[in-house]
Amino acid sequence: MEFTLKLGDKVTVADVRKLHDMEDVLFDKEWFDGTEARNKDMYYMYRDLAKNDADLEVIKAHHLRYDITVIPPGMLGSEYTKTVGHYHPQVPGTDISYPEIYQVLEGSATYLLQKVEQEEGDTVLDVVVITAEKGDLVIVPPGYGHVTINASEKTLKMANWVCRDFSSIYEPIKRLCGASYFLLKDGFAKNPLYRNVPSIRYLKPLAYDNLGLSSEEDMYELIHKNERLKFLTSPQDFLGFLTGVL
Repeated sequence: MEFTLKLGDKVTVADVRKLHDMEDVLFDKEWFDGTEARNKDMYYMYRDLAKNDADLEVIKAHHLRYDITVIPPGMLGSEYTKTVGHYHPQVPGTDISYPEIYQVLEGSATYLLQKVEQEEGDTVLDVVVITAEKGDLVIVPPGYGHVTINASEKTLKMANWVCRDFSSIYEPIKRLCGASYFLLKDGFAKNPLYRNVPSIRYLKPLAYDNLGLSSEEDMYELIHKNERLKFLTSPQDFLGFLTGVL
């Protein structure tokens, strides 16, 4: 069965993440080994969206991509449902990785962001958790990988803007069987495969007034103010701002 999303006059078919796609990053391995529902849908990704062909051409011309992800509520055994998690590659010619910006459209999201020692990959330098509600904006700055968790009883629908000139990097998080923390029913549990995991820093979503972003408006409308998203494609020019978002 195909799952579709209508935005403006365009209909997009979802890229579906199945339970078996999550095997490498699950906390509750015993639960997974015993389940027969390995082909169950976990979440739905609608990529490269636009309301019409004209908007899509503008988005492409500015090297951007607008996506929507839908994560139904549920449990992965003793763990709340989540995305696989990923990092972003570096901007060519720099040592700065691409950032990303999210907005919650419906429901509630728990964003776990982590920064690790680049050469080792398993030594954690920082862990941040941000709980975001409808309208809230969250920026993933350069140097951080991230996982989105739906710890609520409602479906989470979120949008993101990101530079379209790269592909996300999943291998480091899969290799270490998930992020540095898992969110279980009784709270966060450390992933023992990481070293020197610090305590979580809990932050609130920020109001990005200096970029003209507001939690009261649909982030999609930034297509008409695309200069405010230039930090996504040229983060090296916005380090003063990006280093302060966490």
